[in-house]
Amino acid sequence: MSSSQNSSDPQSRSAAQQAAEYSIDELARAASTTVRNVRAYQDRGLLPPPERRGRIGVYGQAHLSRLRIIGQLLTRGYTLASIGELIAAWESGSDLAGLLGLESAVASPWGDEEPAWYTLPELIGLFGGRFDPRWLAQASSLGILELDGVRFRCSSPRLLQAGAELVKIGIPLDDMLDVLAKLRANVEAASDQMVKLIERHLFERYGPGLPPATEAPNLGAIIWRLRPLVETAVHSEVARAMERAANRHLGDRLAHVLDEFEKQRSASGEAPAPTPLPLPPLN
Repeated sequence: MSSSQNSSDPQSRSAAQQAAEYSIDELARAASTTVRNVRAYQDRGLLPPPERRGRIGVYGQAHLSRLRIIGQLLTRGYTLASIGELIAAWESGSDLAGLLGLESAVASPWGDEEPAWYTLPELIGLFGGRFDPRWLAQASSLGILELDGVRFRCSSPRLLQAGAELVKIGIPLDDMLDVLAKLRANVEAASDQMVKLIERHLFERYGPGLPPATEAPNLGAIIWRLRPLVETAVHSEVARAMERAANRHLGDRLAHVLDEFEKQRSASGEAPAPTPLPLPPLN
């Protein structure tokens, strides 16, 4: 029932978030909670009822944002009763819509990838029969594969597919996962610093609490605009680093191959390859 959006445009992605629909199971999974909790929050008036379509209840992005806010407040020690009072105050002051919009901009997924589920035979087939079940523990520790009933939930099917292709050409998955663990540590450190920039320059002026109700929609719009800019910066740096690494580690090897080729040509009496003429200077 959930919908996804591939566009990096903030307005189109925001519209897709608003249009997303969830069953109660999908909603609970997206909010990292349980169906039982969702129903309990509804019974206490903390969560609005779903839209009814026949006998089916349909939830939206506002429900997901509300659930995330409830979860964040619970982790900070608030009781359900005090959370109910806060929500009532926000609603009566018409502040809740802006707060939910800001929460959606901050906490909704920063990518367009949807999780996928695989049985063990499907994983083995994906890896061309070369999947070692011992890799499951390492993939699980990184949160890539998690046991969900009789299947495995994969948070990043694209990453899993890349791993499968590497295994097929002879690179063991456990070696790739070791590199991924190191990459993740560096990326998380850089991401932490980037978010601190956002916090320092956009949020600290309002103190430790919530921003004023009049500012919440504007802050949400700014976060949506920042998302693709951050993604572009990260991709650019990864491409630069990969280019430098490829030249550093593979450039000498390629030069050695070319040197050996020229030696073989000379030994066989063939004329050496012509030396390229230098290009004239640009005016």
